[in-house]
Amino acid sequence: EVQLVESGGGSVQPGGSLRLSCSVSVVADYTYRLYSMAWFRQAPGKEREGVAGIDPYGATTYADTVKGRFTVSRDKANNILYLEMTNLKPEDTAMYYCASSAHVLRPTTDADYFRYWGQGTQVTVSS
Repeated sequence: EVQLVESGGGSVQPGGSLRLSCSVSVVADYTYRLYSMAWFRQAPGKEREGVAGIDPYGATTYADTVKGRFTVSRDKANNILYLEMTNLKPEDTAMYYCASSAHVLRPTTDADYFRYWGQGTQVTVSS
């Protein structure tokens, strides 16, 4: 079984920054380093949205709504996925989830490609 645990969420004022982390616990035979990972978010009453994706080689993709403000990265040696968020806006308020694929090798935020999901961390942006 693979477990993903997010952390780093919280409350921040508009224009502020946060860094989310996703710690990956793996068992034998699942080399997550070989596959793509991503961040998603879901606000109350809204559909889940793909935020940022990263492949095993560091190539990334971002939703238009966060491009230029968010940066996704991964520390493969320590099994950690990051999401650096700057210039946060009230519309960024949501539960943020990390996800790991079991077969995809390109950066994507298509949820259908991700098998393993974390429980989420809440991000609230308000004044």
